[in-house]
Parts: sequence; structure tokens; C-alpha cells
Amino acid sequence: MKQSDLFRENADNCLNLAERAESDPAFRRYTRMAQGWHALAKEQDWLDGEVTPVFPGRGEPLHE
Repeated sequence: MKQSDLFRENADNCLNLAERAESDPAFRRYTRMAQGWHALAKEQDWLDGEVTPVFPGRGEPLHE
């Protein structure tokens, strides 16, 4: 299994925990954790060369 897939699995687990959270602070915490794991997965995909980097704010691929 790819590292980015493991990160996405962690994000899904956090979202499941958020759905079952008993308080709003816990819901927000798990949601932020899921966002973090998802960001790590996207970064890992880029590091693995599976996606083209995008220049922030322009939506254009980076050219070196």
C-alpha cells in the first residue's frame, strides 16, 4: 500500500470519529486532523511524482 493511501485511510478514520464526536470541540478537532492527513496524502503524491505541482493562486503547473 502506498504511503499516501495510508494517509487517506487515516483521514477517513478521523472523519468517522468526527461523525461520532459527542462535542463540538471534538468534532472540530477530528475534522482538522482529517484535513491534515488529506494534505499529507496530496503532498506525498507530489513527492512520489504522481501529480503535477500547481503554482499557488494560478492553477498552473510549475516549470523549472
